[in-house]
Amino acid sequence: MKDLIDAALELFVPHPGVETKEKATELLREEFFDALSDVNVSCLEVACFRAEEDAQAGLIPSLTKERFMGRPGLVADELLGMTIASYIAGVRGIFEFIRFDQAKPGILKKLGPISNDAIGGLVAGVSSNVYTRALRSKR
Repeated sequence: MKDLIDAALELFVPHPGVETKEKATELLREEFFDALSDVNVSCLEVACFRAEEDAQAGLIPSLTKERFMGRPGLVADELLGMTIASYIAGVRGIFEFIRFDQAKPGILKKLGPISNDAIGGLVAGVSSNVYTRALRSKR
């Protein structure tokens, strides 16, 4: 949980209702527990990590280890991350996913090619929901 929150906080931008990192931490923790209690999010995350294990072992047809780790690389990993972000937070989640995917904050830079997008999608969706809910509560 700490790694997830720390990654989200690296791209923290104060918003109405989420003015401080302390408030953001509180809201992120709640939102991560909510997202991770959804069996669909859990299944997508586990599937991504399993796909990465299979890719590393050379078990995915037509995907060489060189292509898996290099360029031209996969597009599916980005699509999986966007799907997770979109499932959690809709189009706003995809916008956040792009920010997180480009910056690769915190734990994201330590993960593999598929798992970093899976966790990036989770962090992006949760982060987007935190900002959206905070704005709604200020109206």
